[in-house]
Amino acid sequence: MHARYKTILLFGAPGAGKGTQGKVLGNVPGFYHLSCGDVFRNLDMSSPLGRIFVEYSSKGLLVPDEPTIQMWSQNMHARTVLGIYKPHVDLLVLDGIPRNVAQAKLLEKHIQVLKIVHLVCRDKEKMMERLRRRAIKENRIDDAKEEVIRKRWAVYESETFPVLEYYPSSLVAEVEAMGSPAEVLEHVLEVLVPVQNAHFRSPAGGDEAPPAKPAKAGKDAKALNGQTGKPARKAGAKR
Repeated sequence: MHARYKTILLFGAPGAGKGTQGKVLGNVPGFYHLSCGDVFRNLDMSSPLGRIFVEYSSKGLLVPDEPTIQMWSQNMHARTVLGIYKPHVDLLVLDGIPRNVAQAKLLEKHIQVLKIVHLVCRDKEKMMERLRRRAIKENRIDDAKEEVIRKRWAVYESETFPVLEYYPSSLVAEVEAMGSPAEVLEHVLEVLVPVQNAHFRSPAGGDEAPPAKPAKAGKDAKALNGQTGKPARKAGAKR
């Protein structure tokens, strides 16, 4: 079994800005950002995992747990083998996963959670408006319909929010989500820089781990797109 990835979780309701903060952090040396939602959206939609994603996301529902973790673990392994992500140098920043307690349990063998940044906004309607604006700006059909947006919120409140209670409260740091992106980033870094310093040497110091072993490009490139050649086994009935 490989060593668990040292991980930061970006957590918050739909529209809290997890993706925005994650993308910015991913451009900072020593942080590696992966959005589970982006990985799903980049799937080959004719593949088994792609069809499952379309079936559920079009209704505002969570993709079943086993296909989600299967897709994520294969994708992470491919990124590691190809040298895109270097576990001994980079602090992994995840958003969009885990989305329920069952996924958090399944991920235990893969990740070591060092900190959870909880992006908080107590005005639900402002968050809804963010989603509407994002849908228009990015042409994201899954966010465009009012009923889908509200369904996603209901799923978050019933299934995703309890994930915070699964982890020790000492790991959770709340950050106000409704400031400007730069202002929110400032507070996120106040939380994460000490974590990075405690677990990794500065990338600028040249203390990188040895390069990854030569990749089997064909197999691992397919894994990045969810094309495993094996049908994904559906999880049991949605709770």
